[in-house]
Amino acid sequence: MRLGIDIGGTKTAAVAIGEDGELSDQVRMPTGFGAEAVVATALRTVERMSELAGVDAHAFHSIGIGIPGSVDSGTGRVTHAVNLGLEGLDLGPRLADRLGVDVRVENDVKAAALGAHHLLGVADGIRAHSMAYLNLGTGLAAGIVLDGRLLRGGRGVAGEIGHIPVDPAGDRCACGQRGCLETFASGSALATLWPSTHRYPAIDLFDRADAGEPGAVAVRERFLVGVASAVRLLALTTDVDDIVIGGGLAALGDRLLEGTRRVLAGWAEDSAFLDSLDLPRRVQVIPRGFPAAAVGAALIGEEVEAPAWQRS
Repeated sequence: MRLGIDIGGTKTAAVAIGEDGELSDQVRMPTGFGAEAVVATALRTVERMSELAGVDAHAFHSIGIGIPGSVDSGTGRVTHAVNLGLEGLDLGPRLADRLGVDVRVENDVKAAALGAHHLLGVADGIRAHSMAYLNLGTGLAAGIVLDGRLLRGGRGVAGEIGHIPVDPAGDRCACGQRGCLETFASGSALATLWPSTHRYPAIDLFDRADAGEPGAVAVRERFLVGVASAVRLLALTTDVDDIVIGGGLAALGDRLLEGTRRVLAGWAEDSAFLDSLDLPRRVQVIPRGFPAAAVGAALIGEEVEAPAWQRS
């Protein structure tokens, strides 16, 4: 069995994958803040999964961790994860020393890309197709899987398309640039454009837009153009077979998918080139509740060789 753990800013989720590819029940628990608390959360999660599986932690073939922030997948070091209070934590080595099991660490969006790739592969009966995972959460980022392997880039920032400027005169982004994609299509963008006390602001926005409220329609359309722009950018730069939308805003479900496809189809009407790419067909939204990051974390061991501290 391979164990995957998704350590989020407020909660941690875990799932185990058996040799047959079947998923175990999920475990969820609160995430601690700070280095020691995060390590303790991971250890408690492994302990709980071991209890459910009826095996010792040593019985897991590998343990993978998906975590937000800057991650060196080769060393297992988390260099920057502000929402977790982490700065320079050797998470992989510390857990491996405590558990005596191979532990790998990856950025959570990249891990989720592997999880979505696994889901598509199971559905299609194939494993080597190419795919981009577009994460729409507080920010916007992507994970890219080519021939079954993650594309990380020379500095690990492959897929950080949220910080590609698309409007030089646009709003200032948290990264310091202006008009980044993230300022159009993300939770933070919606919070700025559509301030709301509703528990689910994005759903409130779409409900009001569906009811014909002019201000809501304008914000929704700006958001959908941003999402479609991200899809187009991924298709033109990577030419992947599929683009899967995930993250918190994927809870919009069919309304997000249909709206994005509508924008893409409108662009195709004015461009024979875009029409030839069939972008509406290539985009989809991940099923609600699928633990993409935890599943992907469990699969990290299949995607890369043993990390540096395990090979020394």
